[in-house]
Amino acid sequence: MQIKPAEAELLENCRQRSIELLKRNLSPAGVLAATPGARAESRSYTAIFARDAAICALGMALSGDPVLEREASTAMLTLAEHQAENGQIPKFVDVRRSEADFWYVGCIDATLWWLIAVAMLDELQGSALRRRLRAHVEQAIVWLQCQEHQRFRLLQQNEASDWADIMPRSGFVLYTNALWYLVKRLYELPHAEATRANANHLFYPFSGHLAEYRRARLLSHYSRRNARNRDLYLSFVNFAFYGDEGDVFGNVLAILFGLADESDAHRVIKALERAKVHEPYPVRVVCDPILEESFLWRPYMSRHRQNFAWQYHNGGIWPFVGGFWVAALVAVGRRDAAQRELVKLARANELGGWAFNEWLHGQTCVPGGMDGQSWNAGAFLFAWRVLQTGARWF
Repeated sequence: MQIKPAEAELLENCRQRSIELLKRNLSPAGVLAATPGARAESRSYTAIFARDAAICALGMALSGDPVLEREASTAMLTLAEHQAENGQIPKFVDVRRSEADFWYVGCIDATLWWLIAVAMLDELQGSALRRRLRAHVEQAIVWLQCQEHQRFRLLQQNEASDWADIMPRSGFVLYTNALWYLVKRLYELPHAEATRANANHLFYPFSGHLAEYRRARLLSHYSRRNARNRDLYLSFVNFAFYGDEGDVFGNVLAILFGLADESDAHRVIKALERAKVHEPYPVRVVCDPILEESFLWRPYMSRHRQNFAWQYHNGGIWPFVGGFWVAALVAVGRRDAAQRELVKLARANELGGWAFNEWLHGQTCVPGGMDGQSWNAGAFLFAWRVLQTGARWF
């Protein structure tokens, strides 16, 4: 792979600044979601967020920096200390108040990401973390299994209860079940192949393969009728409606975590490239934003004026998701494209004098949200290492 000297310098600069940012955002309880400050504190970004910390843990473990490698598991221990009696891992832990938050309608992916990080840190570092946290792991798995449909073998959830926490995805959600399938593989849980098969039937009902279970066939038939993005997995499937806005993160994780086979993975990548989700920076997290006149629009999407079209979860550019996009390109054998995308990802983090902005407007690229985002740095370090090694870490 040929790379220009200026681009190589940019990538190394971004790598070093990512390490510096994560060190700056470290606390005795683990890595905070963003750099401390009055604005960050007012929005709880100076807390330990489970999904953020888990993604950061992957980058920290692969960073080559001894401090980050040593502290990669600290947040996992903090989150375990605040695990609910029923086994749920909190959305975040407010370190100053020593208080756990579980979100309005429950947060399902915090537990999934925590389990993934615990298993991956064990694999990457030989840390015996799984053995140390065995009771917490068992409780977390039972909590998730209680939300698994007993025929589909897919997790069910409320609206606005995963990382896209002011989006209307509900019922069976692609993103969540891509995580669930990886958890099943990492922990050798039962019915993993049923989870994969049913995910492909429900979220990709356009293949012509009929599901064996009658209710799955009916759901697939309904979603086949008017869906637009037929080369992508649907973002969610519910009783009488579904999401075909083009959930980029969910589709990328379907590739990385093994829901998609090789031909499906290439189909998804090509569809996302046609939608230009990687231009000018990787990646825009929705292909077609949900508009206010859509029946999927919810009043809560205007909360803090965030989720209007091309903003936040509804079509904004999220650099941390860009890290997983780079890894997905490597996974399908497109390392040259992955290298180009990693350079663009570094440029996104460089905006505003290395602000590591939370997200950018999907059309204007104006920065939004909080700067100093830890998971931007963690995802960059992860993507950088994946590109260097060409390995599939999942």
